[in-house]
Amino acid sequence: MSLWTPDGERPIPPASDSRAGSDAQPDEPTLTPEQEEQARAMAHELAEARARLLETPASTVVVNHALGIYELAAIHLTADEPDLSEARLALDALAALVEGLSGRLGEAESTLVDALHHARLAFVQQAQGPQAATAAQAGSDDAAPSDELSSDDEPVPEDSADEE
Repeated sequence: MSLWTPDGERPIPPASDSRAGSDAQPDEPTLTPEQEEQARAMAHELAEARARLLETPASTVVVNHALGIYELAAIHLTADEPDLSEARLALDALAALVEGLSGRLGEAESTLVDALHHARLAFVQQAQGPQAATAAQAGSDDAAPSDELSSDDEPVPEDSADEE
């Protein structure tokens, strides 16, 4: 039996195997019988968790992780002092999952698309400053429009918009 650790697999000797003999490595810690039993119990729990994970559709696991990434972005955006670079990284990761796996995320996909959209809006509001975020939260239509237009945006004269 072995136990996975970030440093790699660690063999777990049977309870009857004594590591205190001449085979014990001086740099390798020896485990007490209680610690060996704990390691065996942890390995058993890990095997059970892996079995449960195998029964779960991958899309469900990916969606759960995507929601965690969304929460990470939200935490950075709503902090007392928002960290836009960290929020941007989380949003880029969320977008990579949601947009890169489009059509493969099951029933929760529309929720993730909406979450990504709202998180991106929150990011833009934070990046524009506190006035933009306050105006957007209040639902005000009086907020000043952005002076910047993307290459796809064309200003529409107010008169022509009313005529249609």
